Amino acid sequence: MGAVEQRLAALGTPVPEVAAPVAAYVPAVRAGSLVFTSGQLPLVDGQLMGTGLVGAEVTPEAAHAMAARCALNAIAAVRGLVGDLDRVTRVVKVVGFVASAPGFTGQPAVVNGASELLGAAFGEAGVHARSAVGVAALPLGAPVEVEVIVEVG
Repeated sequence: MGAVEQRLAALGTPVPEVAAPVAAYVPAVRAGSLVFTSGQLPLVDGQLMGTGLVGAEVTPEAAHAMAARCALNAIAAVRGLVGDLDRVTRVVKVVGFVASAPGFTGQPAVVNGASELLGAAFGEAGVHARSAVGVAALPLGAPVEVEVIVEVG
């Protein structure tokens, strides 16, 4: 187990197995030194942590935790492709989608869940550019979806 996985395990968030795709795509692809993950949902053992719109059925705090789980699932997708997470030299970009109730504008605080987990996992290499986007709906009724781009050595 490498340093990244040890840090995550110490936080009580061991890297899970790669989540099975819910449609016709792969969890991650590599192009040169970059790895692009597909959008990751807040799945735990194949089940969504919750469903609904943030700011209505889902609290921002619960969505923050779900965004962290999405990031953990993205980390699993990267590991599934490159093997050793210690090969990640930089988290380049994070895009978070938040299924938002009308008038909800707290998307950045929700997606902080993903950013904070990536920072805890990768340290300085986890500092990244980011977008946090409110949307009307996400696959399977998920409140949050996160995709990540990392650079590997």
